[in-house]
Order: sequence, then C-alpha cells, then structure tokens
Amino acid sequence: MADELDELLGFLSSPQPNVRGAAVDIVRGLTGDADGLRALSARADRALPALLRLLASAGGGGAAEAAADSLVNLSQDDALSARLVSLGAAVASMDVMAKRGGEQPGLARSLVMLLANLTQVESGVAALLQVGDEKMQGLYVAKLVRSFCRSSSESEDEDTYEHVASVLVNISKVEAGRRILMEPKRGLLKQIIRQSDSVNQLRKKGVVSTIRNCCFEADTQIQNLLPLAEYIWPALLLPVAGKKIYGEDDRSKMPPELANVLSHEREAVENSEIRQQALEAIYMIVLQDEGRKAFWSVNGPRILQVGYEDEEDPKVMEAYELIGSLLVGKGEAEEDQEQGGQKP
Repeated sequence: MADELDELLGFLSSPQPNVRGAAVDIVRGLTGDADGLRALSARADRALPALLRLLASAGGGGAAEAAADSLVNLSQDDALSARLVSLGAAVASMDVMAKRGGEQPGLARSLVMLLANLTQVESGVAALLQVGDEKMQGLYVAKLVRSFCRSSSESEDEDTYEHVASVLVNISKVEAGRRILMEPKRGLLKQIIRQSDSVNQLRKKGVVSTIRNCCFEADTQIQNLLPLAEYIWPALLLPVAGKKIYGEDDRSKMPPELANVLSHEREAVENSEIRQQALEAIYMIVLQDEGRKAFWSVNGPRILQVGYEDEEDPKVMEAYELIGSLLVGKGEAEEDQEQGGQKP
C-alpha cells in the first residue's frame, strides 16, 4: 500500500494532464476517509506541495478542483494547516480565486472552505490579513467581503461564498483582524452586518459571531460602532426579540428599521448560539456609557424584556439576565450620581 501511494503521489507531477487528473481524483477519494487521510498526512512533505502546484497550474480545470477538495480535507488537521500556510496556500487560494473563481464557482467554493480551515491557525490569519505589509494589509479581506456580499443567494446549494462567514469569524478573533474590519474608511463591517438577515444560517451565524467578536473592541471603538447603529441594532436585537407582535406604544419609541419588522409576526431564530452571541455583543456595547444611551434610545430594554418571555434555553436566558442586571445597576448608579450632584 505504501509503495502504491508513493507512486500515486508521483503521478500528481506527471507531464500528462490526463494522468495528473486521474491521480488527483484518487487522492481526493482517499482524503474522504480516515485511513486515507492518515496515510496522506504521513506523506505530507510530498502530497501538500504537489497538490498546491496542481491548484495553481494554469488550465488546471477539474484537476484544480480535485486538488482544492483534497486540501480542504487535509487542512482539517491544524498541523497540516500550518504547513500549508508556510507553503503559501493562503496566497495561492486568493490568487487562483481571483483568476478562475468567476468561471469555476465549484473551485471558488472549495478555496473559500480551504481558507476557513487555514484561518483556524494563527499563521493562516496573519497570511490572510497580510500582516507586515502596510500597503497590502487588508486587501484580501476586502476582496472576500466584496464577494461575500455580492453573491448572497436564496438557495444555500448555490451559495459559492457562504463559507466566507467562517473566515470572518476566525479573523475577527484577533485584534489585527478586528481593526481591519472596523476601520471606517474601509466600510467592511457595515457591508458584513447587512448580511445578517440572510436566509442562509451559515451566513447569519457567521455575521452575528463576527459582530460579537468586533464588540470586544467596544471600549476603544464605540465611536466606530455607533455610526452603524441602524444596521447593528436590527442585526443584534431582532434575533432576541421573540415572535410577538409589538404594540404601537412600544414601536413608537423605536427607529423604523426595528419598528417595521416588529409590527408583525416573525419566524423565531431557532439557533440558540446566534441568540446568545447577539446578547453577548449587546452586553459589550451597553457596558459603555454611549452604547447604553444608544440602546435606551431604540427601546432596547423593552425588546429584551419581551424576548426573554419567549426564551427557553438556560444559557441564553442567563445572557438576557446579565444585560438586565447591568442596566439596572448602571441606571441606579447614574441616578445616584445625578442626585449627588444636586444642591440641597
């Protein structure tokens, strides 16, 4: 078996396209099974460079797609991901996507999935952010966000760029990634947030997780978050608003982007992780004085009160309660300060 596998890997570099194509198809099949993955992982020094060459070769066609699929499966292992990054896989993926992604949507989809795996490791995030290159830093991210926002589809089966959502979550876990996403001149976060109403659950979950990660910067970046209020509040509050129709009195204290949606019955957001992460983001915003004022100005506390009544998940209920105790505690402290400042 070992000799046969070595011979197969040799065929990946054959000068004959049909031989290369047949070999990479077999390799793709092997990566779909645990034994095959183990055997190929043991020969990563030969397999990874050969697959990357096939991926990048001009006119790779179906062979490039098979190579990309193989790399997606292999890169589920963090150690192999890190090796792929060191071989230039993140850069190669972006280059191939730019050149051939439009005409080969299947290839583009696999490359985005590969990037989602590569950005699970620190070196992959750094490579995609182009850290250390001041002129180019953030360019790859901007390209991915543009594709992500242009390609949203009603059908999940046809959504070539849906896995960009996972890439965005991964890069927003690090400060450098959050800084690029939140830079006002780039406008990336605004574009991303507007995908929060997607019917595609992978997109929706990724967008809310990305917002939540960016809110870790709320203590220093609140001035960059609040100008996006008309997009951020619907993205965070609607998933936790429950299913009830809100009365006119409640809606009159909300901006139109919330009031209009809450004036009729809605489908509940079934994914409890989305609801929890939305609440965690809200918590980080209302920790800041300006954020808290903005939250009150859209009748946020009332929305959470109604949403809490419908909630059944204990972890999500805890997240509601955390915000509630913060609002009560801060409200009392602010009231005491006001009274303390008055003359008798």
